[in-house]
Amino acid sequence: MKSPIGLALALVALGALAAAQQGPPAQPAARVVIDTELGAIEVELDSRAPLTIANFLKYVDAGLFDGGRFHRTVRPDNQQDKPVPIGVIQAAPSRERRAEYPPAIALERTSATGIRHTDGTISMARVAGQFDSGRSEFFICVGDQPALDHGGARNPDGQGFAAFGRVVGGMDVVRKIQSAPASGETLTPPIAIIRARRR
Repeated sequence: MKSPIGLALALVALGALAAAQQGPPAQPAARVVIDTELGAIEVELDSRAPLTIANFLKYVDAGLFDGGRFHRTVRPDNQQDKPVPIGVIQAAPSRERRAEYPPAIALERTSATGIRHTDGTISMARVAGQFDSGRSEFFICVGDQPALDHGGARNPDGQGFAAFGRVVGGMDVVRKIQSAPASGETLTPPIAIIRARRR
């Protein structure tokens, strides 16, 4: 029969082994609040897209989205000519501070991250036909948008876009922005971003 001290030491050792196998505690997901003239949108960032998140947070932390705008809405009534319709709103940082924008980043494909373009997903815009061109603009999905995933048909190159988080508050604001007056896909007037900040 083991002594009480020996038993206690064994339990401590087992606890330490279990903790080591679990690894370091998970870091809480970063959240960002985007205050617009129509209300606030809160997004939770997904650590499976670290490069895209780091880029987005550079803009947030530098205040580059403050004074920016949601300038584009894509919805059923303004894309009848598109073979693969989608539903998104798209935003850009302050134009006045363009010289401060960080350089473009590599595309983190959904096939690698596993983050899909479902309702409320936030994703990095890019130049059509240029894989590694995500830089300053982002969009939010309204409804599930599998055509924007890797292998999707929205872009001829099939590479999709870099999803990096999801809306956790303010989807009503997203839908208000999507339904705002527009000329084609251009919001008229654009919806102002008052500021974006980490929560």
